Amino acid sequence: MTPPKEQSNRGGVLLPGEERRRSHRVIVRVPVTLVVTQNSHTVRISAHTVSENIHGAMVGCHRTLEPVTKMDRVNERTEQKIDSRVTRTPRESSEGYLIPVEFTSPSPNFWQISFPPTNWKAPEN
Repeated sequence: MTPPKEQSNRGGVLLPGEERRRSHRVIVRVPVTLVVTQNSHTVRISAHTVSENIHGAMVGCHRTLEPVTKMDRVNERTEQKIDSRVTRTPRESSEGYLIPVEFTSPSPNFWQISFPPTNWKAPEN
């Protein structure tokens, strides 16, 4: 196992993958609908978020989608719609599949929640 990397600008320890993260994640379950066109047919898929950030979300869903699948993602709380795509292969989970989905461009207001500032650091115990 690779040891966590020291991060000089926040003075904390990074978890694996965190050094690549473009923005902080917030753990909130938000109902979403994924609107995908397959074989000239529009398919609406019910799903929910597992975590969100200004670039997209990890989505929990009963079915999988191929990487680079393009879609409209609808926030069911606000009925707002945004262009998105699957970034990599979904992972199986106890609830179905975890699908990493990103917006085609950052959208800090899509989730209607406040994200921590980029220099935020979790309090140490």
